[in-house]
Amino acid sequence: MNLQSFAMGLEFGSTRIKAILLDENRNVIASGGHTWENRYVDGIWTYTMEDIIGGLQDCYAKMREDFEGKYGEKLATIGAIGISGMMHGYLAFDKDNNLLAPFRTWRNTITQVSSETLTKAFNAAIPQRWSIAHLYKDILEDVSYVKDIAHFTTLAGFIHWQLTGNKVLGIGEASGMFPIDSEKCDYRDDLLDIFADLIKDKNYPWTLKELLPGVLNAGECAGYLTEEGAKLLDPTGTLKAGVKFAPPEGDAGTGMTATNSVRVGTGNVSAGTSVFAMVVTEKTPKLHKEINVVTTPDGAPVAMVHCSNCTSDFNAWAGMFKDFANILGVDISLGKIMDVFFEQALAGKADCDNIVAYNYYSGEANVGLTAGVPVLMRKPSADFSFANLARTHLYTCLSTLKMGLDILIKEENIKIDRICGHGGYFKAPVTGPKFLSAAVGAPVITMESSGEGGPYGMALLAAYMLDKAEGETLPDYLDNKIFASCKTVETMADQSDIDGFNAYLTNFKACLGVEKAAIDAIGE
Repeated sequence: MNLQSFAMGLEFGSTRIKAILLDENRNVIASGGHTWENRYVDGIWTYTMEDIIGGLQDCYAKMREDFEGKYGEKLATIGAIGISGMMHGYLAFDKDNNLLAPFRTWRNTITQVSSETLTKAFNAAIPQRWSIAHLYKDILEDVSYVKDIAHFTTLAGFIHWQLTGNKVLGIGEASGMFPIDSEKCDYRDDLLDIFADLIKDKNYPWTLKELLPGVLNAGECAGYLTEEGAKLLDPTGTLKAGVKFAPPEGDAGTGMTATNSVRVGTGNVSAGTSVFAMVVTEKTPKLHKEINVVTTPDGAPVAMVHCSNCTSDFNAWAGMFKDFANILGVDISLGKIMDVFFEQALAGKADCDNIVAYNYYSGEANVGLTAGVPVLMRKPSADFSFANLARTHLYTCLSTLKMGLDILIKEENIKIDRICGHGGYFKAPVTGPKFLSAAVGAPVITMESSGEGGPYGMALLAAYMLDKAEGETLPDYLDNKIFASCKTVETMADQSDIDGFNAYLTNFKACLGVEKAAIDAIGE
């Protein structure tokens, strides 16, 4: 086998780290995974360094074992590797590469003041989860370590740095740290200057540009696996140094790639622990706090609606029903429980019959919440059937997203002709696409790879770096060489489902005060 033609993508998701290996024909031939969970420590959603490095090694080891078990050949090299991770977040280091503060994930909603201040100063939306909001929060609070920062990055950037020695990011991931100029494919100089003015009285021994990772475009080489990196990734010593690396990307960029949604006019929704919609636009939308402007992996502007909460509460309910089944002596898998939820939700009433749920495990900035408490409520007269309960939980996964998309559709006049769905929410072939279609009011496309999501998209970006012809763009490469013969399914909701989702959303909005009261009463 020609290992030099293989491409691998490895992504750090919120609950699972997954690696995928593609052969020379760009078929998935091996995979590996590692389950993990974020920790809530001292008011911070985080993962430890032991979590990160241990998860990296276990995930890669399982993929390598899968390949070697199938083909009887040692995975001594790979043509190209790409690292992806949960977009945004904050990892800050000093000149000796010491971590200065616990890793903060995208899930944290502790930067409201800095987020609002920067949004006003920049006249550009700076969400709470963006890396620059975390840095500026600590500047405003005069946290002592800030003067010692030599570099800050995201999770994907950190892993890439450990494996290659290069402090760089793909442009899509970089756009979630600090605003990007899509014309020159780098950070916006005007906003760097504004930031410098904001902090000039601090007299720090650094400029922001010095702290930020370098920006690379899709298809560029982002470095090579070092001897130390090879030992870190594969402690068995099987994998040798010298492997070429693609620019590290965030899960937003890999999701766009995995669904062939990087061309202007296309869009996708990624739904798992969090949920976000990406619509590639010709021009940058006006300022709305609910709409983030990021980029594709090749630098095109993207209107992003990001919600921190999606399936976590649904997963918890499925776990509770599994526990109940076990008490009754019924041995049933969690996967089967989830399958039943998706199947029975189709039998629920289109508007959920006055049952409302809030899936807020953590804060949700789009509705002004800095913390979260899952809540379920219903009218006494509601038909509290399992089917209606299941539909409620699956509707609520998309409700906050729908509120943001309505701004794009109704205020920015962006027409969504169809949208591609991917992630765990769409593993059920009918329910997930149908409910998203009801929320968006447009057809939803799902692909054979819809459940793979990020790691597949990252592997494709690594493959693009290896395969691209002179002048071949990423959209053309995906259209002509990857998805030309891909099987897709188009789902369009009935008008009754669209009306039902809108009726549910009316109740969802009306009862937000109850969610806020619950947070005030019992905290996070």
